[in-house]
Amino acid sequence: MSRTRTSDVLVIGGGIIGLVTAWRAAQRGFATAVADPEPGGGAAQVAAGMLAAVTELHYGEQTLLGLNLASARRYPDFAAELTELTGHDLGYRRCGTLAVALDADDRAHLRELHALQQQSGLESQWLSGRECRRLEPMLAPGVRGGLRVDGDHQIDPRRLAGALLAACERAGVVFHHAWAERLTVVGDRATGVVTADGTELGAGQVVLAGGSLSGRLAGVPEDVLPPVRPVKGQVVRLTMPGRHGPFLSRTVRAVVRGSHVYLVPRESGELVIGATSEELGWDTTVTAGGVYELLRDAHELVPGITELPLTETRAGLRPGSPDNAPLLGPTGLDGLLLATGHYRNGVLLTPVTGDALAHALATGDLPEEARPFTPKRFSTATALTEQPA
Repeated sequence: MSRTRTSDVLVIGGGIIGLVTAWRAAQRGFATAVADPEPGGGAAQVAAGMLAAVTELHYGEQTLLGLNLASARRYPDFAAELTELTGHDLGYRRCGTLAVALDADDRAHLRELHALQQQSGLESQWLSGRECRRLEPMLAPGVRGGLRVDGDHQIDPRRLAGALLAACERAGVVFHHAWAERLTVVGDRATGVVTADGTELGAGQVVLAGGSLSGRLAGVPEDVLPPVRPVKGQVVRLTMPGRHGPFLSRTVRAVVRGSHVYLVPRESGELVIGATSEELGWDTTVTAGGVYELLRDAHELVPGITELPLTETRAGLRPGSPDNAPLLGPTGLDGLLLATGHYRNGVLLTPVTGDALAHALATGDLPEEARPFTPKRFSTATALTEQPA
């Protein structure tokens, strides 16, 4: 075995959550390293990048809503800081979101969502089908109504990952291009990892930010191993015509026959359609059925998509947790912190996660807004009664 120099903070996982954690830690003056064979990869390469705290609201997730809104509020300054530092255009667009209904059942569901949004103090505007089509002329004639949410924005997660990688490099973060295979524990404290090539990496504090793989790191005591599972999502990318004005001017989403579908138009001319949600373990196969369902449902919303060139099909794994909320901050093992389990909200929660982990690394505690998401909520009976729904 070879030993490399010890860092103050070692982040396991170089997806957007690991990268933002490493960047913010380095800004705090920590000597920071990241272990990942392909930093900048992970679920962000497949994600659509909707920053949709309002339209993504689900019953029983009001605690998570607070964290989502806190992160959404930080996005303009966060994106501006990253762009100024790196020169990268993040594809950040404040174009808003339109959630539409195609039949009476969907319309009733959307009405209920609108009521929940209003009860939660959120801004959304109910539109008739005609008003929806006036906003987005490519919508199908059958659209029965919709919710206009101007505060739900979007970003390009691939560009975000590239910018975070550049920001880490500028901040002096050291990259070890190997996967962490086993956590090193000495005297009831995490002290580093051993990588797949046998290298020992020592660290004052270790942050496990391995996305859906976070629950598979050897050497982590069972009572602090994160209960994270992979949830497969398939995504299709098309190219919109640039000649005759915008094909779609904002993100459009709907529930079609019980399945969620969204269309995210990028300024680059790309149209991202997603996403399936499949509990299939570690399978990342792109299937004909998955692609067919996405295109079929999207076609019911926007019939014109069938004329567009198909440029990419991808599948990725979201890190799901038992309550669909992230696990952030110190664990029951000294020296080990978590930044994982973000499920549908990894891109949205990137700014607040970086801030929360940097605070926890510096002080040993989570900031108040992140405290409901402590990993310890899953480890004792008393904590379980306090977990967000």
